[in-house]
Amino acid sequence: MKALHRAPLLALLAVTSCGIPATGVVEAGGPASGALPLTPVYFVENGRLAALPRNTGQPGDPTDALRLLMAGPLAGEGGTDTLTTELPLLPTAMAPPSAAVDVPGGSPSDPSGAAGSASDTPTVTVAGNVMTIRLPAGMAGLSDLGVRQLVCTATAAYRLTRPSTAALTAVVTGGGHLVRTSDARCPSR
Repeated sequence: MKALHRAPLLALLAVTSCGIPATGVVEAGGPASGALPLTPVYFVENGRLAALPRNTGQPGDPTDALRLLMAGPLAGEGGTDTLTTELPLLPTAMAPPSAAVDVPGGSPSDPSGAAGSASDTPTVTVAGNVMTIRLPAGMAGLSDLGVRQLVCTATAAYRLTRPSTAALTAVVTGGGHLVRTSDARCPSR
């Protein structure tokens, strides 16, 4: 009977005395990382909006997502032969060379930013459930579908890091536009 009482004690000693000293937290390297979420960018396919997932350098940043949108469908992306856009494309100096975008201003060949400056891209601000998309002067005369491309891309990017069930109201201003709509009109991804 005494042997039965000793077995759990011996097993506990064997497990705890393996010769490896106890240590505290060892800080080495940065935090764990994984794949960045893909940002849905809305293009036009057969007269309807279609989401094309793209990798962005700043997930959740609507302005960054709009730069991806304004670069147009890129070569090698699935379905690009049928995808179009209702938006003016960014000048070549601003268009990203790949799906990732990090463009703070002009290009190295044009440090002034005059050819394809950041002012060619709409800017986005959010206050509560209202997202304001300010269009540059050169974006006058957008079609309803073009405005929906902007709204759906910007709101989808914003929701990547701030999911919510409440609809976002989008106000599109500038370039001769004043449109108030909701992301509830956007197709599901």
